[in-house]
Amino acid sequence: MQLPVTFREAVAAHPVSPLVRAPGLLPVMIKQILDLGAQNILMPMIDTAEQAEAAVRAVRYPPRGDRGIGSALARSARWNRVGDYLADADEHVSLFVQIESVTGVRNAAGIAAVDGVDGVFVGPSDLAASMGLIGRQAHPDVVAAVGRVFEAVRTAGKPVGINAFDPALASAYLEDGASFVLVGADVSLLARGSEALAERFVAGAGK
Repeated sequence: MQLPVTFREAVAAHPVSPLVRAPGLLPVMIKQILDLGAQNILMPMIDTAEQAEAAVRAVRYPPRGDRGIGSALARSARWNRVGDYLADADEHVSLFVQIESVTGVRNAAGIAAVDGVDGVFVGPSDLAASMGLIGRQAHPDVVAAVGRVFEAVRTAGKPVGINAFDPALASAYLEDGASFVLVGADVSLLARGSEALAERFVAGAGK
């Protein structure tokens, strides 16, 4: 569980706010992530409003939720140096949930309407797989399903985003009302960059 701390330190000098993806709807692990200082949580594989409500409970203190009380000994409250952290924790923490299945698309309006869900992120890869279109995130049926989620979330008055590494698709989603789009990943940027260098210098070395 040291990754969120390391990541926080890496971005501390920059005007950004990291979003930490939890491994799943696991309250004990979510508490650890929050106590380590994460302020923005992304919860994967949310299919129903009931699951979204459970996610809200996991990130909120009683009486609104059941997050464990341990901030006095944790980075989140700067070891009890943040005044009234327990009372004001909702001002420090945001919760985004991921819709990435046919069931999630069907329940998007209910999920987005849950009090305490601050925004929705669409996972098109798993969504495509759940539609029987694995690896085909740009398929018209997948794009249409994403559009239905966008409409439902915007109707609820909340931001919605998506993962789209295809520049044309990313632009289309922005035009369709996405509040934010993930257009790259560190590992893929490293892979493509190293491939381009190899193509330029290694493949042509024998010429």
